[in-house]
Amino acid sequence: MAERQALAGKVAIVTGSGKNIGKCIAEALAAEGAAVVINGRGDRAIVENTASAINQAGGRAMPFIADISKPDAVAAMVAATVKEFGGVDIAVGNAGLRRQTPFLEMSFEEWHEILSVALDGAFILAKATVPEMIKRGGGTLIGLSGVSHHAGSVGRVHVNASKAGLEGLMRGLAKELAPHNITANTVAPGSIDTVRGPSAGGPGGRGHSGSIPLGRQGRPEEIAAMVAFLAGPNGRYITGQTIHVNGGLFFGK
Repeated sequence: MAERQALAGKVAIVTGSGKNIGKCIAEALAAEGAAVVINGRGDRAIVENTASAINQAGGRAMPFIADISKPDAVAAMVAATVKEFGGVDIAVGNAGLRRQTPFLEMSFEEWHEILSVALDGAFILAKATVPEMIKRGGGTLIGLSGVSHHAGSVGRVHVNASKAGLEGLMRGLAKELAPHNITANTVAPGSIDTVRGPSAGGPGGRGHSGSIPLGRQGRPEEIAAMVAFLAGPNGRYITGQTIHVNGGLFFGK
């Protein structure tokens, strides 16, 4: 008899999941049996292609375009998810904007734009999904942070601030939502081999392979595997944590 998939019957929303790490997370959750909402805020073709590929592989996925910094847009996405799949069990906040701008050249508008997605977006996503999780007897919130605000970086004070705030938000939610059987954690990737734009510091992000103790960049699939573990039945006793997946580039504490 075939082994039951760990996330069979579960429903997940993954923001920023049209490509790179977000796409791999969506694929990993779908492979474990979850129905997945593929979210992006602009590139409809990428979002639809990712959802289509999951469906063609035998999974269940629905594309949805929504700016997660807008409460009404997120509410509409959650409503569509409930209508299509029956509820929400897992919410993964992966969407984020990345810029490389020296502090003295950084405008307040750019500062707020970065925080509006990574931090405000996480708050908005949780506000919209937690009531649905409570209806289903529990759930999982996962935010995607990063190594840069732990190890320090130049030109990214807004990104660093947003990720530090995200981790604080998740720790607070872990305490407050524990009575509802909802866990809240953050996964902090190190230097991951993804395709990134010039404003994000170029391909691969922070750190050269020579500076990583394991001698290589991480793969998006390795981040996805940790997210899938936290969302699955074997991750239910983990909450309020920041899990570092970085090949030893930074030792979390």
